[in-house]
Amino acid sequence: MNLNRIDLNLFAVFDAIYTAGSLTKAADVLCITQPAVSNSLARLRDMLNDPLFVRTGHSMTPTPVAQNIIGPARNALALLRKSVQDSHTFDPETADKSFHFSTRDLLEASVMPRLLARLQTKSPNISITNYEITRNNVVSAMASGSLDFYADASTFTDPHLCKQKIAEDRFVVMARKNHPDLKQGLDLDTFLRLGQINVSHRRSGSGPVDIALDKISKRRKIIMRGQHFLTVPSTIVKTDLIACIPYHLAKHYDLSIYELPIEVAPLEYFLYWHVSADHDHAHIWMREQIFEVSKAFNPE
Repeated sequence: MNLNRIDLNLFAVFDAIYTAGSLTKAADVLCITQPAVSNSLARLRDMLNDPLFVRTGHSMTPTPVAQNIIGPARNALALLRKSVQDSHTFDPETADKSFHFSTRDLLEASVMPRLLARLQTKSPNISITNYEITRNNVVSAMASGSLDFYADASTFTDPHLCKQKIAEDRFVVMARKNHPDLKQGLDLDTFLRLGQINVSHRRSGSGPVDIALDKISKRRKIIMRGQHFLTVPSTIVKTDLIACIPYHLAKHYDLSIYELPIEVAPLEYFLYWHVSADHDHAHIWMREQIFEVSKAFNPE
């Protein structure tokens, strides 16, 4: 039997005939015409190479093959109906579901703990997976269902993605306690003179701070270029380097924080999801949780 030929609608007709015992009654149950039922039965007979039902008087008697497959067929139909029903309803208190995220380390460190604390209270059987993925693969991963949410500080334009701003932050300068060059505070000359750590996932190119400096024809002294904000404090505490990092991360460390001596555009974080999930009840609920916990992740 060619599995590609299987039409689940045929098994719904098969179940109705088996239960009703006649083509006419099955048509009434399914709200279709008797010729449509007969046509479906003919296709199923051809596909399974068995008559499935034989007429005995005014009723249709199932063959051994029909008796053998009715149980699995009904189970499959019941599972399909339940899946369809579950897609239209969502109970977070009882749902057993996993959501897949791809976020940068900053959001993982700041938003995820708040989100997990909220989920533990509202929906203890819901789990979260966060993994790294390249921007080029985001849309295909979402389309396949392997990725539910992508969050980043940069804009992402694609007709297949929905997005919403979830948070905003600002850059501050982090330095070790009692830094010998910062006893009088941080001015622009000192900021440009001190060696800095620059965080970027790219090998080269300008970030928000560098763009702001370009506007006044200035350039900072980059000593180290790294990929993750979370590794910066461990380097700062052992050196005289400084770093520009988001305030909501910097405030968690026992290090000195200074305001930037230049105007820099705020950091804006966006949540992205695929258009196919835009009206999914479980997806909508999770987005609401993310938006709620992200309210605390805003400028101070």
